[in-house]
Amino acid sequence: MKATGTAMESQQLTTEADDAWNGRDDEAKLRLSLQKYEAAFQADPTNRHAAVRMTRGWYWLGDVKIDDKAAKLIAWDTAVQWGARCMAINAEFTALLEKGNEKESTAIRSMKNEDIPCLYWTATALGKWAKTTGFTTLLKHKDTVKAYITKIDELDNGFFYSAADRYWGAYYAIAPSFAGGDMTKSKVHFLKSIEASPDYLATKVLYAQYYATKTQDKSLFDRMLHEVLNADAGAIEEISPENRAEQAKAKKLVDTKSDYFAN
Repeated sequence: MKATGTAMESQQLTTEADDAWNGRDDEAKLRLSLQKYEAAFQADPTNRHAAVRMTRGWYWLGDVKIDDKAAKLIAWDTAVQWGARCMAINAEFTALLEKGNEKESTAIRSMKNEDIPCLYWTATALGKWAKTTGFTTLLKHKDTVKAYITKIDELDNGFFYSAADRYWGAYYAIAPSFAGGDMTKSKVHFLKSIEASPDYLATKVLYAQYYATKTQDKSLFDRMLHEVLNADAGAIEEISPENRAEQAKAKKLVDTKSDYFAN
């Protein structure tokens, strides 16, 4: 991609985008930040911060700001496309792909710590898109998502509030046994993630939504969700919007509890 501006112009746009991003509880501010991050990346296609925020922002837009299924899929697909641009900033990764005999899932061996956010938000968006599209699509892409998370786990297990263990907890709970599902492994990973990052509320929501419902553990379901609802969403300032969104998810799960349990 050819730059349309200078690094200085890109940095100014990034600063403006960051200001809007801080108000991402408001969908209009989230969308404004995405417009500015896109312009920042166009001005300087090596602006990894802008590419990461485009990937993460489109993922979050689909996850918490949009209700329509078709619109969610578009948002997550857009996030995956931005994730590809983000990952391509790594020149070695791009060179491996250009040889023509590598897939993304193997070329990621070239990824370094600075690439982790690109990998993580791409994997998260791809996983959501595939799961929402349908089980066949989920199976088709699960190995790619697993490869990305495995690389993250290898490089930095604690990244984004113990994201790798959070993913494995959900993965082993959601997957059927023939596709690697394992409730014992699920519990181990969820508990590791919660112990390491107790103030990141999404982990407890996922533990309730996928593990507690599948094992029909009403007590665990109630305890996790009430902990989320009673938590201080602002305990970690940088993710307070995400924590507030998780509290809204927890309330919805509590209100629809009868949908998940046999009696």
